Amino acid sequence: MKTTLIKIKNILGITELQLNGASVEITGTNGTGKSSVIEAIRYALTNSIKRDVLIRRGETEGEILIETDTGLHINRKARTDMSDYKQIRQDGKDVGSPEAFLREIFTPMQIDPVEFTRMTKAEQNKIILGLIDFPWDLAWIQQQFGEVPKGVDYSQHILQVLNDIQAEKGVYFQTRQDLNREIRTKRGVAETIAKDIPAGYQAEKWEAFDLGAKYSVLNGMKEENAKIERAKEYRASIDGKIRAFEAERDIEINSQAKAIATEREGLKLSIERMKAEIKAAEDKLAGLDGKLADKTKLAQSEYEKKVAELKQNADVADKWAEKQKHDVSQLQDEITEAEAMKRHLNEFARMQGVLRDVDKLTADSEELTRKIELARALPAEILKTATIPVEGLTVENGVPLINGLPITNLSEGEQLDLCVDVTLSKPGALQIILIDGAEKLSDANRERLYAKCKAKGLQFVATRTTNHDELQVTQL
Repeated sequence: MKTTLIKIKNILGITELQLNGASVEITGTNGTGKSSVIEAIRYALTNSIKRDVLIRRGETEGEILIETDTGLHINRKARTDMSDYKQIRQDGKDVGSPEAFLREIFTPMQIDPVEFTRMTKAEQNKIILGLIDFPWDLAWIQQQFGEVPKGVDYSQHILQVLNDIQAEKGVYFQTRQDLNREIRTKRGVAETIAKDIPAGYQAEKWEAFDLGAKYSVLNGMKEENAKIERAKEYRASIDGKIRAFEAERDIEINSQAKAIATEREGLKLSIERMKAEIKAAEDKLAGLDGKLADKTKLAQSEYEKKVAELKQNADVADKWAEKQKHDVSQLQDEITEAEAMKRHLNEFARMQGVLRDVDKLTADSEELTRKIELARALPAEILKTATIPVEGLTVENGVPLINGLPITNLSEGEQLDLCVDVTLSKPGALQIILIDGAEKLSDANRERLYAKCKAKGLQFVATRTTNHDELQVTQL
């Protein structure tokens, strides 16, 4: 799909400009409006700009119109005194979920490949990972890990999920950016209007004008438009939301199951420990009664024997009195040691319980290690069946590689080639590349990029700073 018409009017530095769908290079010195062309096309495709004020100074409306050879019609109008206008039609019929539709027909790498070559490693990797198509759901996650891991945004790409990539494309982050962008735009519009009040301004007429009532109607219309847009976006994001709801449910179930299992194991261990302590105490208690009985019996027997022998046979007593006593120190030491060791039985049993706990924790740790290693290995398995749009693209440890090299290791020319290959790889995509600031490239890389685009039949709109005082459009 290629453009057949690009028409820009009263946007940034452009009064009116029309392109016929051919590849062009737009040249001129700074301030002649070169980048305004790129920004206008960016606005048409993404509804966003890099600058605070979009409409040309002194005007109340700016417009960008794009038509393609497939019957696609894109028309956006930014306005100062009413809500912005948007019309996305295909073969004369309105397109459902237009913003989502536009995101499907182009990639961020087409908007400005020069900017892509100057992105951070993380930004480049995130864009490349987004090109890989692999069907998955929460059941697949559950099957791989035995649970749905916490702390992951499951509406992201699967490789981002596996590598816990920061969700810079999340709803809150994007919504905040959109709001800040809208605030900056409106402030800039207000400042521009205040500085350039036209001659012959009829103050009495406008003082009597019920601006509050008009704004009330306008805000009502904007609120309805916002509801409509949110409803359409909601329809487009139902699958992601369902996955998020499923994740919340499964995470809660798994969490409770683990908590109950841990509590159960703890109670079982406590019961076993208490049983061991009770048994040891009972054995010791029973032994004390027997020991006391034996000691009492022995003492009484000795007493009776000695008294009887003393009374009955003094001679025998004298003979025994002359004999040497037995050395009982060794036996007493053995008994003392045994008694001391028996006192450690309860602590030993407790130690065994602790060692069992250690074994269980070690097993849990090893299982976590297995899951971590699984998360690191899964991307390679995914890439065996995933739809990969660029030849030579692989992923290792969450890092995309082109022919075995990280994106940052590619030369500037190779990164530009990658942008072209990505643009050509997507069926039904808008076959156009926007190159803002081609003078930032070396002459060789610029000519190489232009030549590859022409050889592949890929349309491009490039800007390059020169010494010309006026904007020049050269068809290539």
